[in-house]
Amino acid sequence: MDGPAAFKWQGNFALLPLEASSGISLDGDKIILPQSALEQLLAAAASQAILQDSHTTSSSQLPNPLTFRLVNPATNKAVYAGIREFSAPEGTVILSSYLLGALGLVADQDLAKKSYSTDVQIHLDIYYATLQKGTYARLRPLEAGYNPDDWRPLLERQLRQNFTSLTTNATMIVHGVRGEVFQLLVDKLLPEAEGVCVVDTDLEVDIEALDEEQARETLRQVADTYRQANGHVGSKTRSIDIWKPVSGNISSGSYADFTLPSWDRSQPLQLSLSSMSDAEALEIFATPKSNYQRALPRTTEHVFSTIDSTGPSPSKSIIILPTNVEMEEAESLLISVYAYPDHTAKMADSSIEYTLRAQMSMKSNHEVVIDDATRTKGNDENEAQCMNCRQWVPKQSLILHENFCRRNNCVCPKCGSVFKRDSDQLAAHWHCEHDEAYGSTPYGKRKHDDIFHGSWLCPSCPYQTNSLVDLARHRTTVCPGKIILCQFCHLEVPQEGDPVNPSPEVILSGLTAHELADGARTTECHLCDKIIKLKDMQTHLKHHELDKALGSSAQSALPRVKPLVTTCLDLETPVFFCVDEQSQSGRKLAGMIASEGVWDLAWCIAAAEAEKSNADSMREWLQAWAPRKG
Repeated sequence: MDGPAAFKWQGNFALLPLEASSGISLDGDKIILPQSALEQLLAAAASQAILQDSHTTSSSQLPNPLTFRLVNPATNKAVYAGIREFSAPEGTVILSSYLLGALGLVADQDLAKKSYSTDVQIHLDIYYATLQKGTYARLRPLEAGYNPDDWRPLLERQLRQNFTSLTTNATMIVHGVRGEVFQLLVDKLLPEAEGVCVVDTDLEVDIEALDEEQARETLRQVADTYRQANGHVGSKTRSIDIWKPVSGNISSGSYADFTLPSWDRSQPLQLSLSSMSDAEALEIFATPKSNYQRALPRTTEHVFSTIDSTGPSPSKSIIILPTNVEMEEAESLLISVYAYPDHTAKMADSSIEYTLRAQMSMKSNHEVVIDDATRTKGNDENEAQCMNCRQWVPKQSLILHENFCRRNNCVCPKCGSVFKRDSDQLAAHWHCEHDEAYGSTPYGKRKHDDIFHGSWLCPSCPYQTNSLVDLARHRTTVCPGKIILCQFCHLEVPQEGDPVNPSPEVILSGLTAHELADGARTTECHLCDKIIKLKDMQTHLKHHELDKALGSSAQSALPRVKPLVTTCLDLETPVFFCVDEQSQSGRKLAGMIASEGVWDLAWCIAAAEAEKSNADSMREWLQAWAPRKG
């Protein structure tokens, strides 16, 4: 470790439970010590400095980073730690869960809580320690099935953010973004020691299986996961195309997941459900998979859906326009068919049939289409419309039909639905008092109230709403828990940030809060060896391209820019920009055709651009598209 010679400091502190940190994030190998510990460390560092050099001051003598050796006197177990802050109550210390596990104190947390207000407490001996910079670490997974592609980047991120040191035989816990937990045993460190410092050092990390059996099981599970991810047999997500429909069965409360990998991106795309044995229960959810949309479509997290606030329908469709901003840079389209649950015995034991179809659509003015079975049919001269049920019947039988219809049928004055008098459908018919929705089953009423008038709480932030549609919009836009693929660390991580008051930098940069923080890391430009932030590297490389075009310095570019600046000062002198030879020749040809007085110059220039400065083709284009003068 660089810096002044080591000094000695130690103390005995009572252990407080992790909950005593008062909301302070305590991850990795971090501890919280009292303020008096900081004063003692400064005093000890100043005394050591005075012994070495009488001209030094105490303010510059505290080493960075501070590392400590923690010892549990009851078991003689030891672990190295870094400091989080000095804010613990006097005479106490708070440890992270990693340190508690290394000292064998996880089971003693309940005892620590009970003993907080008593005279019997768990005490730890803490020593200031100087650690060498680590150069190598060998980690061993404690369970089979760990895919290095999943947790190696997470490990790198966690070491960089939360760890100051590593201790031999300690167990690290790496948390995935989707709730996964990876346990890794620190098996070997170099330089060989009980612990090493991992701050400001290049640490080479190897991950090896505990034994051959674990290695074989890991390979098998990784291979199975790979096959599923690529749509092979056994995959939970099926791949579909636009050429043929897919039929299936789904149970209540379940999802059927599909992936549409390719389609004509220039045409509207229609997703439709038909041949449903229970049309009222099924819905389609869809999400374009991109760097900023990674989650499978679910009720609480989707971009497009067939959830409709009006009446029931026998078939349902979504039409997605190619101009929709969500479709930009979409890798594929994730589709889910969902059977909305009902807790009645009938629904609980049934399986619902459906047919899903993805196809190109000629419609372009809708995004969601709900087909209605009672839609008005076409009529001819021999048909007349019944004024009660609005059906078209032959004219010669209209009077008989209307007499029979009025005696036996009842029409809802709000929605025009027709029911038999004294039927179960009429008794169950309902209209929502809050919106225009209606239906004819108790299940439909419960489903509507749950979706549009329930209570929905975001699992990642305090956002709360009464509409499932609003929650899904929140979860796919501003929610800090939305999963993205970071362009800098290349991990699927939460986007973070404040959904209510986003920072101006987030709004102006187009990056998420996580990408702004991760992009603040620096790297070396391979062209000029300058240290550049990751988020600024793209702009920096464009400056290199500009230097290549104009010259290696501003001095070489000045002779080219100076005449332009001089011309701009004269407001009466026109300024012409030469883009390329073809553009200039097209401009001259457009001027010659415009001088004939038939078409305006602007139309002639457009013809030159469209027909690549071919005079005959330009005249044909102008004849077909351009208005004549006068």
